[in-house]
Amino acid sequence: MLKDDMRSIIDGAIKAVLPENAVKEALKHPAFTSRQGKGRLIVASIGKAAWRMAKAASDILGKNITGAVVTKYDHSMGEIHGLEIFEAGHPVPDMNTINGTKALLQHVKGLSPEDTVLFLVSGGGSALFESPAEGVTLDDMQDITGQLLSCGADIVEINTIRKHLSGVKGGRFAKLCAPAHVFMVVLSDVLGDRLDSIASGPAAPDMSTSDEALAIVKKYGLNVKPELMKILAQETPKKLDNVTAIITGSVTALCQAAGELAREKGYTPLVLTTTMTCEAREAGSFIASVAREVLTSGRPVKSPCAIIAGGETVVHLTGKGMGGRNQEFALSAAVGIDGLDGVVVASLGSDGTDGPTDAAGGIVDGNTARTLRDKGVSIPEVLRNNDAYNALKKADALLMTGPTGTNVNDVAIALIA
Repeated sequence: MLKDDMRSIIDGAIKAVLPENAVKEALKHPAFTSRQGKGRLIVASIGKAAWRMAKAASDILGKNITGAVVTKYDHSMGEIHGLEIFEAGHPVPDMNTINGTKALLQHVKGLSPEDTVLFLVSGGGSALFESPAEGVTLDDMQDITGQLLSCGADIVEINTIRKHLSGVKGGRFAKLCAPAHVFMVVLSDVLGDRLDSIASGPAAPDMSTSDEALAIVKKYGLNVKPELMKILAQETPKKLDNVTAIITGSVTALCQAAGELAREKGYTPLVLTTTMTCEAREAGSFIASVAREVLTSGRPVKSPCAIIAGGETVVHLTGKGMGGRNQEFALSAAVGIDGLDGVVVASLGSDGTDGPTDAAGGIVDGNTARTLRDKGVSIPEVLRNNDAYNALKKADALLMTGPTGTNVNDVAIALIA
């Protein structure tokens, strides 16, 4: 019963932040409608939700559009009239990233002031939209991205480095589109909705500085070639006069939707935070401790209730197993709720994928840890090896949604009967 309720809440919350309605509303904005019929309309769509955002735009605008879509592998769902479709690597860019970006950039060459670039941006764009700056290679980008992902750097720090090594991030794409106007519709996957951090801000004035980029290298002891250090020291655009930006969805909306759906099912919702950024396993342990507190004292809310937290946790890689931050969250929570009746915890990525796996995350209850013990699995050892995927699979505790078509960070929910 609890797991059925959990899955229903998760499905409904994700549907609430799908991009179609958001794009439909954004295209009613006067900054977009006032330019229609004056020049060419180019669609440039990047990120994990790029296909669905572009399809929504195509359905609204008809067949008088051209452009390109660059999304993650297995995230496109067929042809879209007038648009080239590319799938590429995430979270580390690959050669298809370069090829897709190159094709997209061809569509924005030689534009006039009357032309409009409809720039549809969603999470994942940092890896999926890339043209390395002069003197930077794809191998360089892959190496540094890998280092940043494994050292525990947060998304803002990761994107600060990416922006300063890129030819399209940190406002540089908007410069390439000039003198055309860029109307940017954004599905945010960044806490606080910083436009210069979402997809590394291809059409946003960059708030980060070269000094900050160099400080991040020092902070994490990154292995960066001297010639790349010189490129990191070059500043990104700080002012753009050809961009209008609309944010259409975020993790806050995801958490609010989860809370409303939980209330409809008889659970009192409590959103703890929409800015969760700590270590994944620590976050899982914390939400488990909140569940225990509810059961023993009725604090901070009486059961039945839904404790909700949104954000993007981090993982420090210490092993070579398979998993993702939401799977580590869930596995750690399983330890914290071990033996408890009437508690289910789920953690998932809203895009339906968690790390380099086919799972969205994990869903555990008070029996999960015992099930793994009976199978001879040591959860502490699993976490040391970052192998949460295989452990959760043995307990039938993987949360599988398939690609959802959206991406607005992660959500974790503890349902308490």
